[in-house]
Amino acid sequence: MSTDGIRSVVAGSVLELVLDRPERKNAFTNAMYSKLTEELNQAAQRAEVAAVLIWGAGNNFSSGNDLKDFLESPPSGTDAPVFHFLSAIASFPKPIVCAVEGFAVGIGTTLLLHADIVYAADNARFQLPFINLGLVPEGGSSLLLPRIAGSKAAQELLYFGEAFDAKAALQHGIINQIVEQPKLLEYARQRAAILATKPRTAMLESKALLKKSQEAELLNHMRVEGDAFIKRLRSPEVAQAIQAFFARK
Repeated sequence: MSTDGIRSVVAGSVLELVLDRPERKNAFTNAMYSKLTEELNQAAQRAEVAAVLIWGAGNNFSSGNDLKDFLESPPSGTDAPVFHFLSAIASFPKPIVCAVEGFAVGIGTTLLLHADIVYAADNARFQLPFINLGLVPEGGSSLLLPRIAGSKAAQELLYFGEAFDAKAALQHGIINQIVEQPKLLEYARQRAAILATKPRTAMLESKALLKKSQEAELLNHMRVEGDAFIKRLRSPEVAQAIQAFFARK
């Protein structure tokens, strides 16, 4: 297990970034955001890395933010580690593949909107519970989700904040394919390895072209979301919702 919750290894030309806090269902901490940002920024410049694969240890992708860590060191501005990570993944120039099994909650789902290819196990469970916690969507999801899933589906997923399964995620365009759980990681590795063999410059330029029309809009929208998210964090609604969450736990 890693000390900062992120394990990284280069397999061939693929950088694997493993969310590695299985005892906490890979809930994100500030240290994890900082490490992921560092790894992505370095990978963008490393000639030997052609693609990135992100997956979670212990049969879960991520249960979202670690609320204890989040409350002890809440983001007070858009210079916080979580926003650096979101900016890094949104602007990453090489293909990103995600392999999702088990829980993908909150940012565990919204980060998938920035990935190029997402494979999910048949046991994957997704959830966007921001409003239920007194918060607003983050990670550009209030812009990207309506474009990917359609406005009505995005509104239902965000307004109710209910869990949904891999079939619904596929229907909404959040994932590319459902894979049987025991075969998921190996399949995702194979697909990432294929991407890594493609002509490098053609891949980089193709991704840039696909992202170009919304890149500036997305980064600006994420800043607006971030400001709103931070304001909500200071609200009584959030304090009450999080207190109720811990009471249920």
